[in-house]
Amino acid sequence: MEYILYCDESSQVGPKYGDFFGGCLISSKDLLEATAALESKKTELHLFGEIKWTKVTENYLNKYIELMTLFFSFVKSGKVKVRIMFRNNNDTPSNDDVSTADDKYFKLYYQFIKNAFGFRTLKGNEKVYVRIYLDQLPDKKEKCAEFKKFLMDMPQTSDFYKTPISFRKGDIAEVQSHDHVLLQCLDVVLGAMNFRLNLLHKSIPEGLKRRGKRTIAKERLYKHISSQINDIFPNFNIGESTGSRGDEYPDCYWTHPYRHWRFKPK
Repeated sequence: MEYILYCDESSQVGPKYGDFFGGCLISSKDLLEATAALESKKTELHLFGEIKWTKVTENYLNKYIELMTLFFSFVKSGKVKVRIMFRNNNDTPSNDDVSTADDKYFKLYYQFIKNAFGFRTLKGNEKVYVRIYLDQLPDKKEKCAEFKKFLMDMPQTSDFYKTPISFRKGDIAEVQSHDHVLLQCLDVVLGAMNFRLNLLHKSIPEGLKRRGKRTIAKERLYKHISSQINDIFPNFNIGESTGSRGDEYPDCYWTHPYRHWRFKPK
């Protein structure tokens, strides 16, 4: 069995929430179907460039809504699994070494990949290979290489003892998001969560009395994405870690199609 994990990050500093990380996981047998359908939909909608949250405008709103409806159809079917991680600024204690370290970004990224999808809960004798595609990392080449080596060594740690997870040489790589439509869709979901949790939907440009058209369009797209998530989990709370929703812990970390993780330092 082989899976592809696309990973992205958004705002690291926000007025209320920061350190946003996101991932979507898909099996290699479903990859062609999902990417072909999404690319075809982009062509149909005349969206020939890269899909990004920052590009959402009033003129493109309905096209983005159509594309995200299709993306979430794969999430609802279980073919794509989405995880979003973030931190509430109030959750940071003064002695938190994760938040004060220079390499906080990579430490949190590592925690996200290690824990968000429930890889540690997998059992069985059949090898489960995971290819990790990281959106271009914003740091020096040497630091990024060190991070990828830590990820490569993860299956050999004690936390993964007796799990079938394995990485092969070349399975962890940085990629350009414009080449991967699933990574683009993930960017939109991640951006929408950052937008709403940081109350950016209430933003009014300086000198004006009303919100701008782009802000209103982004709020409408967020509401559409939220409705898609609520189709999966009614009354979904975007600001808290997703509960078991009637499933068993810790299996739900793997089985759920969509989850949020409000990271709280110990």
